[in-house]
Amino acid sequence: MPNKFIQSLKSPVLFRLYLFSKLPAAFFSGVRVREIDEQHCVVTVPYKWFSQNPFRSTYFACLAMAAEMSSGSLAMAHVYNRKPPLSMLVTRFEAGYFKKATGRTRFECKDGALLLNAIEKAVETGEAQTCVTTSIGINEQGEKVAECLITWSFKVKQVKYKV
Repeated sequence: MPNKFIQSLKSPVLFRLYLFSKLPAAFFSGVRVREIDEQHCVVTVPYKWFSQNPFRSTYFACLAMAAEMSSGSLAMAHVYNRKPPLSMLVTRFEAGYFKKATGRTRFECKDGALLLNAIEKAVETGEAQTCVTTSIGINEQGEKVAECLITWSFKVKQVKYKV
């Protein structure tokens, strides 16, 4: 059965509605999911007026947003409608920036299996698990612009009983 979360990310209308309602900064910055399956995700961010900095390149926070979305989309695809439900949270973000981002930057994360393993272990043990993912940003010339390490924490949500 196809993952419904992945299908919604592949729908331009549903994805833009989601961004507009939940992540307006990403919506206005032009962040887009270009490819996604259970193992990898590609997210792009353009250099444009809303995403620029005073140095005529893409603002580092917009690059970080795209990097986080490339790994976070994979994580969300694995926790979507999961029983028991899980919470997920970024607990650490490290980035190295190597070149000015002056055009469309493509971030790719290939850590779907790593994320799924951490999620399965969190469900199995009932304890919070962390997972460090890598997202690499490449410019239109194929040069490395950034490398981001995003640490995710997964924890089974506590069921609250109504009395």
